[in-house]
Amino acid sequence: MSEQKPATPSLAIIGGTGYAGGHIAADAAARGLRVTAVSRSVPTTTLPDVEYVRGDLGDSAFLGKLAADHDVVVLAVHGTDPEGSDLAERMPTVADAVRDLARLGVVGGAGSLTVSEDGPRVVDTPEFPEAFKPEALAHADVLTWLQAHGGDLDWFYVSPALDFGSYAPGEATGTYRVGGDVAVFDADGKSEISGADYAKAFVDEIVTPAHHRQRFTVAY
Repeated sequence: MSEQKPATPSLAIIGGTGYAGGHIAADAAARGLRVTAVSRSVPTTTLPDVEYVRGDLGDSAFLGKLAADHDVVVLAVHGTDPEGSDLAERMPTVADAVRDLARLGVVGGAGSLTVSEDGPRVVDTPEFPEAFKPEALAHADVLTWLQAHGGDLDWFYVSPALDFGSYAPGEATGTYRVGGDVAVFDADGKSEISGADYAKAFVDEIVTPAHHRQRFTVAY
């Protein structure tokens, strides 16, 4: 990490205008962190105290500048790209850009969680929708890449609860439970987290790092 960076963490969110990225940006900005939201186009509606810039994940020089100017680079993007490339294929470029400059935080998927300690991955269960498998498997590949090749990076990967997304936004409760590689369920057998509370957990990890080169999950 650069010694010139301020004590208060700063973060650049690639995909900062999406569902998870937008919630992370809002939470971090509300805490007084310096936040840069990166997207392919600047949105017409913006959050207060968030800087918006245009950029592309495939631009290694741009990524390097982001890493040099921020403490944490957050990937909050789809696992699959409309152009046909998967995020895992871009991880070597991302890793080269942030290495020795910034911490890497990844908004991960829930499909790679297991349903129980010795159970199958969520994505491998019969009830998992076929239409969602490409995205789930692509995010699982990112985690696999980090575990195999991210030994010289300070990374963390946050899998949400099984029910997470704009289709189930939920409300901010200010609470969450933390798990590891196994999906977290409540007493009613539900695995849920709102966008706001997922973001709180993510920013809590940025402000007070507790997981290094690890995946963790959050749910109620």
